[in-house]
Amino acid sequence: MKERLDMLPESLTKALAQPLKVAALVSIGQHPLSRRERRADQDARAVELALSLSPELPRLIHVGSARNESLRAYLGMGLNDVTVLNADPEADAVPALAGYLRDQALDHQLDIVLTGVRAECGEGSGLLPYAVAAQLGWPMVPRIVSVVSIADGHADVWQALPRGQRRALRIPLPFVASVDPAAEPARQSAFGPAQRGNIDSQPCAAVPDQARANWQQHPAKPRPKRLAVAKGGTAAERMKAATAKPQGQGGQVITEGTDREKAEAILARLLAEGVVR
Repeated sequence: MKERLDMLPESLTKALAQPLKVAALVSIGQHPLSRRERRADQDARAVELALSLSPELPRLIHVGSARNESLRAYLGMGLNDVTVLNADPEADAVPALAGYLRDQALDHQLDIVLTGVRAECGEGSGLLPYAVAAQLGWPMVPRIVSVVSIADGHADVWQALPRGQRRALRIPLPFVASVDPAAEPARQSAFGPAQRGNIDSQPCAAVPDQARANWQQHPAKPRPKRLAVAKGGTAAERMKAATAKPQGQGGQVITEGTDREKAEAILARLLAEGVVR
């Protein structure tokens, strides 16, 4: 613990009469191209910030299945265990999280709850930290990048604004905060600690998400790009510039099918472009 205390900022070590109790809400991420499950980048930044706040290791909390091995990527950041509140994939995570966090707060085991701005799969609306904070009756601070100091039951934080600007805020403890993508990048996940970490499964009173049950999901369509306005030259040159085929378009992302089918699609593309004859 002494080594971890030496790593904290000086302003935090002077203000902490006792170690902070920090928790990070983590979700299962999804690679944007391969669609493979991974640790969510924004949630990993929240874990990175949580690791810098207290000499005690933060708590990781996930609502879902304890069998998902992608959770071990968070353990590879130096954590010993992750708490999984067992729930059906179609269940509403907000009541389960709020009930668990409320019990921890009553036992004085929680001061700050951190999470990413939004999930990489599922709804991805970014409303979960707001809904959890509303049920707990705690303040909600969006898009913070760092915690400057903690003293007298308050935390001074930097909030990210557009164009790289920052705003200083003072928030009473306890509170919920989402961590902006401009925060410190997450460290790499080590394979050994990830395999040695423990996934602690706990039952929870999860209820089905009635609103989500009636939704229809389908892949999003790419937005049309505006035509570049050609200035100068003759009318024929402006027409040619406006109707020319943009570079870098016409490809496709293949996520379904066997490896052979994907290889055949790549070969067909190379033949069509004249790279292979």
